[in-house]
Amino acid sequence: MRLKSNTLPSLRNFTRNTPDISVNLFYQPEIAQGIHHLDEEESRHCVKVLRRKAGDALRITDGKGYFYEALITKADARQCEFSIQSSRRENQKAYSIHIAVSPTKNADRIEWFVEKATEFGVDTITLLDCENAERTYLKTERLRKIAVSAMKQSLKATLPVINDMIEFKTFVGQARETGRYMAYVDFENPTHLLATAKKNESALVLIGPEGDFSKGEVETAMNAGFVKVSLGKSRLRTETAAIAACHILNLVNV
Repeated sequence: MRLKSNTLPSLRNFTRNTPDISVNLFYQPEIAQGIHHLDEEESRHCVKVLRRKAGDALRITDGKGYFYEALITKADARQCEFSIQSSRRENQKAYSIHIAVSPTKNADRIEWFVEKATEFGVDTITLLDCENAERTYLKTERLRKIAVSAMKQSLKATLPVINDMIEFKTFVGQARETGRYMAYVDFENPTHLLATAKKNESALVLIGPEGDFSKGEVETAMNAGFVKVSLGKSRLRTETAAIAACHILNLVNV
């Protein structure tokens, strides 16, 4: 018997160690607080688009590191209710990746970065207000929505933290990561991030605007314990550099 394309596998077919790419992942951040229904947008997608019905299985994440296996108890397009059958924690990492980047003038480009960095695996994104910044304000709420979508698409259970814009000097003075790197190329900087970053460390990389960091910002970062690194021989756009740094740090920790 051939299954219809919109038939979701039963709970017994869920794997506990490897996400099933055939399963749609839904998001409900307040499951631990007893909220056992999807919000209106998620409910509409579940019931109207995917045509899920009462008794169908769901896989849900709270964005805080947990996957939940559930059954739909009420297939309402405004508030789809479910009952939790089991839960498991996403595999914990021994490292963390924090990318602090000066937003691009074109908001689409920084939104692209947030989406792709979430898919690669980033823990924290901070928006930097630099002296040569092209943009001094950006709505982080939209970036968080993009991150939620990317988290679900890549079947992850941890939503990256996205911090509001902060002044450069203030931010570097507050940095607490053990690995502090500044993507800035000059004649005194022959070392690639891949050769400098250490496995299983909490790593932070600063990515400047198109006009790069000012000399004063470089000095401030060096005094705060940051190390200048290269991301390669090519001159990269801001969002490309940020993605490259994120990917390199993931490779270091393979």
